[in-house]
Amino acid sequence: MAAMSFETPAAPVASAPLTVGFDLDMTLIDSRPGIKAAYQALSAETGTFIDADEAVTRLGPPLAEELAYWFPETEIEAVADRYREIYPAYAIAPTTAMPGAREAIEAVQALGGRAIVVTAKHEPNARLHLTHLGIEPDAVIGWLWAEAKAGALRAYGAQVYVGDHVGDVRGARTAGALSVAVPTGPCPEPELRDAGADVVLPDLTALPQWLAEYVRTQEL
Repeated sequence: MAAMSFETPAAPVASAPLTVGFDLDMTLIDSRPGIKAAYQALSAETGTFIDADEAVTRLGPPLAEELAYWFPETEIEAVADRYREIYPAYAIAPTTAMPGAREAIEAVQALGGRAIVVTAKHEPNARLHLTHLGIEPDAVIGWLWAEAKAGALRAYGAQVYVGDHVGDVRGARTAGALSVAVPTGPCPEPELRDAGADVVLPDLTALPQWLAEYVRTQEL
């Protein structure tokens, strides 16, 4: 198990509620089986080869970045729209919750805080995943990647953002939030630390204990 370490930031304004943001793919959900199935269906429909096994090793960035490996630039917008249309039929049922995902959300709420999901995924599809898996955050904000996530994090007053990708680290740091990373996606722990993660947990099962300690230190 990886060691837990973090630098305690300045205490938030007392009147601000505890707000913790979470990434979705490979942080809260293991969407690889579902996304693989969706890419295979898209490949069959368009007649364009997509190496779905390779594609699911790069989850995190916006859809258009992955489609650029397989389609001409002039086709990407239309193909992306079609992918999002067929996504619910192929990707929702095979997707599972990451270990500790529900408990992590509930730990925030049990402390009187708000748990929000900020993701690059098409927001309606993100909501379908969460509903299907019985994960109940207080808000879901889609279509935001890396530094662009900072706008939503600031708007909700998030003190912490939890993600699996270096793009999530950049989003947290841009927002002035504590970056908590889990190496459960494509980025290993050294890469997350090099990107500036303040905390690296082994997975979300460690989040409730860490969060309780974080809140305690802010109250001292």
